[in-house]
Amino acid sequence: MNPLKIMTFIFVITYTDFSFSQQYKGVVVNQNKQPLEAAYIYNLNSKSHAHSLENGVFVLNQSSVGDSIKIGLLGFKNRFLVLSASNFNTEQTIVLEEKSFQLSELIISETLNPVSTISRLDLETTPVNSSQEILRKVPGLIIGQHAGGGKAEQIFLRGFDIDHGTDVALSVDGMPVNMVSHAHGQGYSDLHFIIPETINKIDFGKGSYYANRGDFATAGYVDFSTKDYLKENEIGVSLGQFNTLRTLGLFNLLEHDADKSAYLAAEYLATDGPYESPQNFNRLNLFGKYSSYSPNNDKVSITLSHFTSRWDASGQIPQREVDNGNISRFGAIDDTEGGNTQRSNLNVAFNKHVSDNTMLKTNAFYSHYGFELYSNFTFFLEDPVNGDQIKQQEDRHIFGLNTTLTNEVFLGDVELKMTSGMSLRHDIVNDIELSHTLNRKTTLESIQLGDLNQTNFGAFSSAQLDFGKLTIAPELRIDYFKFMYNDKLEENYKTQAETKTLLSPKLNFYYTALSNLQVYVKSGLGFHSNDTRVVVSRMGKDILPRSYGADLGSVWKPTPKLIVNSALWYLFLEQEFVYVGDAGIVEPSGKTERYGADFGLRYQLTDYLFFDTDATITNARSLESPKGENYIPLAPDFTWTGGLSVNKWKGFSGGLRFRYVDDRPANEDNSIVAKGYFVSDFNVNYNYKKVTLSVAIENLLDAEWNETQFATESRLFNETAPVEEIHFTPGTPFFMKATVSYRF
Repeated sequence: MNPLKIMTFIFVITYTDFSFSQQYKGVVVNQNKQPLEAAYIYNLNSKSHAHSLENGVFVLNQSSVGDSIKIGLLGFKNRFLVLSASNFNTEQTIVLEEKSFQLSELIISETLNPVSTISRLDLETTPVNSSQEILRKVPGLIIGQHAGGGKAEQIFLRGFDIDHGTDVALSVDGMPVNMVSHAHGQGYSDLHFIIPETINKIDFGKGSYYANRGDFATAGYVDFSTKDYLKENEIGVSLGQFNTLRTLGLFNLLEHDADKSAYLAAEYLATDGPYESPQNFNRLNLFGKYSSYSPNNDKVSITLSHFTSRWDASGQIPQREVDNGNISRFGAIDDTEGGNTQRSNLNVAFNKHVSDNTMLKTNAFYSHYGFELYSNFTFFLEDPVNGDQIKQQEDRHIFGLNTTLTNEVFLGDVELKMTSGMSLRHDIVNDIELSHTLNRKTTLESIQLGDLNQTNFGAFSSAQLDFGKLTIAPELRIDYFKFMYNDKLEENYKTQAETKTLLSPKLNFYYTALSNLQVYVKSGLGFHSNDTRVVVSRMGKDILPRSYGADLGSVWKPTPKLIVNSALWYLFLEQEFVYVGDAGIVEPSGKTERYGADFGLRYQLTDYLFFDTDATITNARSLESPKGENYIPLAPDFTWTGGLSVNKWKGFSGGLRFRYVDDRPANEDNSIVAKGYFVSDFNVNYNYKKVTLSVAIENLLDAEWNETQFATESRLFNETAPVEEIHFTPGTPFFMKATVSYRF
């Protein structure tokens, strides 16, 4: 059958209601009358069940007078009630009372998304207090900073050196973070505009198995949701080594109300870092959100945010200069690196309760983004007189829209959840530039300069057929791209343009073998787009290479206080042509193959003591190179994270965390090795009435480690020949900071 006919058929089913059974309707809220998502509503008599939607609404089928109902959500006390005739006349409001978290209360068969729920457990037991820690909440994800704190982090996941976001799709409240055709690199993702205390939920998935996730979702996706309201106001100040200062303010703008809420968050951060040349880093974040609910449980949210950041950097230094004693690990060859960036966002979201079984979710957004970065990776290799400093710059406007329609119906005894949607993103990038510069002042040569437009329209449909223990989820996505570029270095004006369309099918199976065991098989095709400059230079040929992936995994709870998740996975990537922003050239990578295993464990030792760990082992190879020369540079083959956390014990909270990365090849024949590391962090918090005192220590054991490292060919001013070896950014040494915060 034609794919378009299939999608039309799915849309028709989405709008059709086949449900004829008696229904018990309600909304689940907390004690502040705010809606609770993913609460489990279970009829103990008919065995029918439902989950509350984002607006708290639920519809429970196959219910009768006298039936016993259980309502539960992790972190809240269970509610039990017996249905009476009056319960079917009006929509019921179910209030759940918040309580301390207990892992023993998690029942896998009742949990909407057991794997993603893990991030909620981690947020509860080990809250984040920096933008870097936000990404570390995704099991198996490792990050590294290599340019003075203001540049987006380098990301590693499932055997990928994802650079700054090429193969993982990142979003906040439905607004994309990845920058297409970015001046520094495809998919560049700067999350520093998030104030960590405003994060409410982290949803993630590994692999390319989700039709509502399009561009960049090959290794996986991460979606952050911000809070709709604050429980209380808070002000805080942190002081630390290396002239580090952080101030934070969280303020309710409206009194607690069941119908509306508004708050403002502000953050200022400054530090010089451990380097001999101070970073002079500072960042200012402002964030405001207004949410309103109608009597019909419809929701409107308006979010405004702005962030600006500037920094100096010592860059990546050559190992040979440290070994011969010319510089220290925290020295520099060229300390004129650095940059500045800013981003302003407007995001309007509307969730409509269309009918008892249908939910419409829409958001429209606009972002204005500016970026300027100065780097010097090769020193005097290309220009032995002035040096090789480069400038990358752009000014960007992003317009976008996402809309999703979800409908839950019954086909006989089979529950069918249909989700269909569309997305539109349009990027206008002016003066995207790569130049050879001197001392961040003088432009010696313009290497790339132009304006580009990129449009991506996507549509998807997915079905979840619940046969009881078995759920089958076929999904289909279609993407249309329009790429346009005007090269300002050409003598004559000319618009280069290409279009491309791609279909991405997915098929997933979930089997709940027991109430404490779920097994799943996931499969799907994905992709990431290439830079517009690559697309037009290749006249649209091979510019949307596919990924093919599969997962076989399980989520198991062998004892009441232990949950284990594991997966075997495989991922194949077709030929890619990637624009290397640092050099203004196109590099083919060829076909690649990755396979491996994920393992995660969460264990609650006592009411207040938790242990967690996640490990990933990977084999990553190029398929078009001879054996021994087919290593994928910087692809991690083993990562391991974990820690102990204390949560709300006699006023104390805190924990001891660790992360480990094994040695890995830095070039194709593994003749240059990127050294692994083991780093541990510690924090302790004490709450006394409205005051919290905190102490945090990064790199508790003062390990000597390289946060990021590359095999780079460079030449110093006094050298006659270039040398290829490890160039690295040193990891933070022992670093302590203290925080005082007050809630009111």
